[in-house]
Amino acid sequence: MWAGIECTLNRVEDRYANQCEKNGHTQRLGDLALFHGLGIQKLRYPCLWELVAPQDLDHCDWGFLDERLGELKNLGQSIIAGLLHHGSGPRYTSLIDPDFPTKFATYARLFVTRYPWVTDFTPINEINTTARFSMLYGHWYPHLKDEALYLRSLLLQCRGTILSMREIRSVNPAARLIQTDDLGKCQSTPELVHQRDFDNERRWLSWDLLCGRVTPAHALYEWFLQCKIHPRDLAWFEENACPPDVIGINHYHLSNRYLDQRLELFPAWSHGGNGRDAYADVGAVDTGLVTPVGIDTLLRETWERYHIPIAVTECHARGRREAQMRWLDEVWKTCQSLRAESIPIEAVTAWSLLGTYDWHNLCTNCEFFYESGVFDLRNAERVPQETGLSKMVRALANTGDFQAPILGSPGIWKTGRRILFNAQLEQQSSLEHDPSVRPVLIIGASGTLGRAFARTCGARNIKYLLLPRNQLELTDLNSIKTLIQELRPWAIINAAGYVRVEAAETDYETCYQTNVVGAVNLASVCREEGVSLVNFSSDLVFDGTALSPSGESTPVRPLNNYGKSKAACEEQVLEIDPRSLMIRTSAFFGPWDEHNFVTQTLRTLGAQSEVHAASDQIVSPTYVPDLTNETLDLLIDGECGLIHLANVGEVSWEEFAWKAVNYAPESLRLDPSLIRGVITDRLGHQARMPRRSSLTSERQQRLPSLEDALARYFLDVEVSLTKKQEHES
Repeated sequence: MWAGIECTLNRVEDRYANQCEKNGHTQRLGDLALFHGLGIQKLRYPCLWELVAPQDLDHCDWGFLDERLGELKNLGQSIIAGLLHHGSGPRYTSLIDPDFPTKFATYARLFVTRYPWVTDFTPINEINTTARFSMLYGHWYPHLKDEALYLRSLLLQCRGTILSMREIRSVNPAARLIQTDDLGKCQSTPELVHQRDFDNERRWLSWDLLCGRVTPAHALYEWFLQCKIHPRDLAWFEENACPPDVIGINHYHLSNRYLDQRLELFPAWSHGGNGRDAYADVGAVDTGLVTPVGIDTLLRETWERYHIPIAVTECHARGRREAQMRWLDEVWKTCQSLRAESIPIEAVTAWSLLGTYDWHNLCTNCEFFYESGVFDLRNAERVPQETGLSKMVRALANTGDFQAPILGSPGIWKTGRRILFNAQLEQQSSLEHDPSVRPVLIIGASGTLGRAFARTCGARNIKYLLLPRNQLELTDLNSIKTLIQELRPWAIINAAGYVRVEAAETDYETCYQTNVVGAVNLASVCREEGVSLVNFSSDLVFDGTALSPSGESTPVRPLNNYGKSKAACEEQVLEIDPRSLMIRTSAFFGPWDEHNFVTQTLRTLGAQSEVHAASDQIVSPTYVPDLTNETLDLLIDGECGLIHLANVGEVSWEEFAWKAVNYAPESLRLDPSLIRGVITDRLGHQARMPRRSSLTSERQQRLPSLEDALARYFLDVEVSLTKKQEHES
């Protein structure tokens, strides 16, 4: 098992974007011991030219690398040094600078002279991919869309790699070249077979050049000549071939492409062409029109083409926690199977140790959009936090095996649930679960939260059972134990609480039996049976006197009976089962029910009626899809104890109504002047309500801002309405 940090340092116009600054790694020396503690054999580590010699090669600042590589050496952690990662070099060069190869080789010589003990190198990461993004698609500097310059940059990067390895081996003859690139396969309609075949040949070019295989017999040799590449420039690679010691395959779900000339089936952003044909270019996994090629096929093709040892040098899936774990599981098992067939797979690399920033826009704009990786940085101190994925990586690194109930079901890329461009197929897609897979048991089939969890589990292909409240008597320990032993859940989500805040003032006994006694009984049985448990508490455990949002350590002082029941639930459940998860949350809203504040506000305003909302109660609204998704991630990560989950931000109910109107589409024609702020005392509540019950988290700030949630609420509502109309038609 290898691992790596997403360390892209790309240039967009005159701006450099550094992943290791965004993720804070440059400020945390302690990360290195954390990585080493996983038991990984090798760490892909950034030793980037742009940072060491930003002005010129005569003035290098080795301070950062001296500290970091020194620490790694002390730890005994073997590394693969990356000298350029999706970069174009410092400002005094570029990917089309004729002197780029010699300048880069000079940096490589300086590096290896200072650190002669480093043995493994990826001088330039993803040569072909960087050339495409910079020279064909215009995403990165120098932002060109020119086939001839794409090929020129490809030649310059490959020449720079060969010259750099020559310099490195002059100091360390045993140095290995581990050459990475993204590898997928293109599929198409019959009308575009010619383009498909061209793209499938082009994907090998960086390795072909390094191996000296681009000769007159090469399938794309004439294309080079048509693009004004001189034969002697190609002959140089044949004469100075530097085959990789290991071919590094980086493969993602969207690496496999699909081309289709029927533009009307696909969104405008996917439309493109080759100058002769117009076609859409989309991820094959998102179409439902073809079965994407598996990584086993790609690895076999690589071996058959080169007969050079292979490593999967980036294994990462964009998505929720179980998607990342299922993808690693699939790749790991595939590689084990191929090794059994004597195909030399040297390693699988868990990529994105610290997650990634802004890859949703290909790092073209700095939005600080974060996707977690092996460790999660979404906490107040931005300290890398263990996840289910980090536990999996550690187990694979140390024992070669990892078992978890969540791995029993396939990833959504194998179920049809990921289809984006074929509504009919999406409706027909189904969940796939082995009968032996243990489910998540959701208690509360009739409630908003229970149904929301069922919907989220379905979307993520997590096997679940949704249990009506009347099928389980929570006040009877024996019935709980019998049911759990029969259904064999690996986790229970208790979404069946007593939620009638006003009624609890006169019916506290029923409220207490449900929210406290029932939850305590569940905790007792779950502890005994080794089942993970989630309960939900409320912001109403606070008295509202805090001057800022309340964290997990803020003392509880409930004002009403409902809050008292939740405070008692928290204390007693966590005392009985400290392994359980207690989530405090607040003020639900979402697209899947008709009774939440936002939906009711929009309906009332749409009817040209006034909305009366408290102007002196400050809350932290929580978007239900965010709540359910993050709760499932916390379960998979094995988190326990008390955690606050609410979208970032605090508003009065009146302000919340205003925000909802501001984010609503103009087509709804809502009149914000109909919103009336009212002080709480005039709303006639029987239960005393805290004036400020907004939440923050001292442990993990996993949910995005309220504004972000509101924007997605209206998108989700629009999508739901569109699908309903399509289904009805």
